[in-house]
Amino acid sequence: MKTSGHLESPLQSIRHPLLEAKKIKLLVKRDDLLHPTVQGNKWRKLKYNLEELKRQQCRSLVTFGGPFSNHLYATAMASKLFNIPADIIVRGPHLDAANPTIRFAKACNVNLHPVTRIEYRQRHDPDYLALLKKRFPNAFIIPEGGSNQFALQGCEELARSLPKSDYVCCAVGSGGTLAGILDGLNLSVKLMGFAVLKGAEYLNEEVVNLNPKAMAQKNWQILTQFHGGGYGKFSHALWQFCQTMRRDYNLPLEPIYTGKMMYGLWQLIEQDHFPKHSRIIAIHTGGLQGLDGLRYRELI
Repeated sequence: MKTSGHLESPLQSIRHPLLEAKKIKLLVKRDDLLHPTVQGNKWRKLKYNLEELKRQQCRSLVTFGGPFSNHLYATAMASKLFNIPADIIVRGPHLDAANPTIRFAKACNVNLHPVTRIEYRQRHDPDYLALLKKRFPNAFIIPEGGSNQFALQGCEELARSLPKSDYVCCAVGSGGTLAGILDGLNLSVKLMGFAVLKGAEYLNEEVVNLNPKAMAQKNWQILTQFHGGGYGKFSHALWQFCQTMRRDYNLPLEPIYTGKMMYGLWQLIEQDHFPKHSRIIAIHTGGLQGLDGLRYRELI
């Protein structure tokens, strides 16, 4: 099983009158183009999990995801690509066979196990995980979203691939991407996370749990005011911004993760949050398959 060997993702420079007026240099790290089939930060997070699975000589993997989850989609693709049987616990209680993410996962021949929301809430509980280990012997368990110590290694690699900058920005769902990027950045670079869900102050603790070094570092923060109403929710203005960026800059965005980060960043630039001559790198973490789910639900 070879999980390495792909080229590094490109950097895209954004030129806009606002950026020129504010004297800001903005680059987008196009991790949505990192891997031909397993997009963005999901590839970064899965890469070393799959290496560890191989090292432990496990024969399959178990993980968790919502029915429209990018992680579910990416894991299904990785399962097919590397011929690793996968069992995915899906927040249910029922599977919608017409859901494009579920359809894709089934096409990849992964086993989907819908559970009630009550059972799904146990996904981090040690006793529940012990039961899963009995149910799926010799399986490697990857947490929801892929965020664990092995995921951090892949996200640290991402940070080390970046050119010199003053700020690095990323969307934050579970905290794993930010926690890993922090390990690969110079302390002089400020890391800004844009929380995509409401009431996300707890994510600061999640980042420290994943990366204890974060406790002593002062060069990172999570902004919680750009969630757009909560996880999976977004305003008409945000969706219009996403469409404009695609049309004018050939930069595809979805309004659940990276769109929220870019829209929030744009507002901060308008508000003179950054000193003149700042160099900013925004991480495009992929997740574009989520657009199919939004179209299916007639939300866009």
